[in-house]
Amino acid sequence: MSEAEELLSTPAEWDLPPERHRHFKDVLMQQIDHDTAVTPRRSRFLRPAVLVPLASAALAGALLVTLSVDGRGPATGPAPSVTTAGASVTLNRIATAAMASDTVRVRDDQFVYVRTLVRENMGDFSGPVRLGALHTEERWTSQEPGPLRVTGWIKASGKDAIMPDQMLPIESPDSRPEGVDHPTYRWLASLPTDPDALLARLRKEARPVEGESRDQAVFSLIGDLIGGTIMPPANAAAFYKAAAKLPGVREIPDAVDAAGRHGIAITLDDTGFATRDEWIFDKETLALLGSRFYVTDPDRGITTETLFGTTAVMQTAVVGGKGEVPARAAAR
Repeated sequence: MSEAEELLSTPAEWDLPPERHRHFKDVLMQQIDHDTAVTPRRSRFLRPAVLVPLASAALAGALLVTLSVDGRGPATGPAPSVTTAGASVTLNRIATAAMASDTVRVRDDQFVYVRTLVRENMGDFSGPVRLGALHTEERWTSQEPGPLRVTGWIKASGKDAIMPDQMLPIESPDSRPEGVDHPTYRWLASLPTDPDALLARLRKEARPVEGESRDQAVFSLIGDLIGGTIMPPANAAAFYKAAAKLPGVREIPDAVDAAGRHGIAITLDDTGFATRDEWIFDKETLALLGSRFYVTDPDRGITTETLFGTTAVMQTAVVGGKGEVPARAAAR
């Protein structure tokens, strides 16, 4: 069975870790390129996965797309200039700012809307990184506790966007209750607000891929949750305080998100892994700005740490239904 056939026959795509999502997406896109002679498309490094049923026989079933603000994968390669002493202090400052933020409650019948700017790899799976053009992604996440098969919707627009201007379902092959794969406001509000208790819970929820430490998996999971959801201030603060307790977490004094905004970055160095995530925060307000993702992959000729993708969170809001756009987002 070919790898493309393996993708199409895999019954539990939602449960695949991001490393496998990226791999299978590239394999599928290469098969599509072979069949249709189109330009190779990029792999996505964010999660969770979206299964988009397509009519084309060349696509033969489903296209894997991913959603949140952070990604993971195999790493070696030098880390950027970082400071170690400030990371814990900065994360606790961010937690304090989060705790002081306004409480936004989300009902079960509403959707969380997130509009993000994205730049990501357009190169094929076996070749060097080639960043595409900046484009917009909008996501509507259902707050219904479920279990649900379709937990939300996504629409991309602009050059280098996959299937631009089409509303695509965020769908899994089987129904999912609220939890890490379907993080509703209600579920997030139910999590411990004590950082130690939350960290213990996240260590159980995280799913490391081969070669990845559990701490790195937890760091990635926290990044997924803080970047694509709305939660009570006390829970947001607990996530940052839990991250401050992870060994190897570090601060980068200056980092730039996909919108060109400078901020402070928090990263975690895992010497056994060849990818690295950064969360970027505003230096004054300490609000989350976006993320950057780096990769080292000698098998692809990427021998030094290379930017693989970058995002900028432009707006997060509560809306009444899928496709509804907040006024400020529509005016941009």
